[in-house]
Amino acid sequence: QVLRKSLQRGVALSAGSFLVYEAHKLISGFAEVHASFKVEEVIEQADYLYGSGETEKLYRLLVQHKNSDDAELLWRLARASRDLAQLSSTSAEEKRHLAYEAFECAKKALEKNESNFAAHKWYGICLSDVGDFEGIKTKIGNAIVIKEHFQRAVELNPKDATTIHLIGIWCYSFAEMPWYQRKIAATLFATPPTSTFQEYAACSHLKLFSCLYTADPNFYSKNLLYLGKTYLKLNNKKMALLWLSKAKDYPAHTEEDKQV
Repeated sequence: QVLRKSLQRGVALSAGSFLVYEAHKLISGFAEVHASFKVEEVIEQADYLYGSGETEKLYRLLVQHKNSDDAELLWRLARASRDLAQLSSTSAEEKRHLAYEAFECAKKALEKNESNFAAHKWYGICLSDVGDFEGIKTKIGNAIVIKEHFQRAVELNPKDATTIHLIGIWCYSFAEMPWYQRKIAATLFATPPTSTFQEYAACSHLKLFSCLYTADPNFYSKNLLYLGKTYLKLNNKKMALLWLSKAKDYPAHTEEDKQV
């Protein structure tokens, strides 16, 4: 009788443990679905705020998730931090803080998902920004790494016009590099990175065709500005006037659009 009662008690406890285990699995499953849904909800809200030009609200939303392991949230936070740094109302000290914060977010996004094209793009952008605070030698030294990340982003998403634009900006910057910066580049690299305005013009046309492919040739005010500037460097004033006029008439939604 003692043995029978012990066995019955054991079965009852096992059944109870099993029910608790199953309940735990069920609750955990709901929690995972809820967490996934929450991330998607935050991303949807963030994209709406970005499209509306609500830079400060967007940053406040995303900075709450700075410890996230989701690459999609992290690169968006990097972008939001950088956009906030670009505002004229942001102090010089805060600009520096935001630049490094943006870089760390982009770096973490890349660590979480190396196959995320936007993580590569924003890592390159933020690495360039950090170079502005660390001197021309560091900025030039980072140049090859920056271009590699832009190229990787294009490999992962060939239709992203912004990344193609950034490669064009990279070419433009080296084509326009002053002689003393070329001297620094020569000490840093066995074969220093170089470019010409003809090469940049080719990049610009790639950008344009990419935009036409997506039926949005005026996707970015700065792209129009640099097309105009490049045609000026190539002494084609007619085409320069065309693109600079488009840049001038571009609707200014962001601080950068106003600067353009």
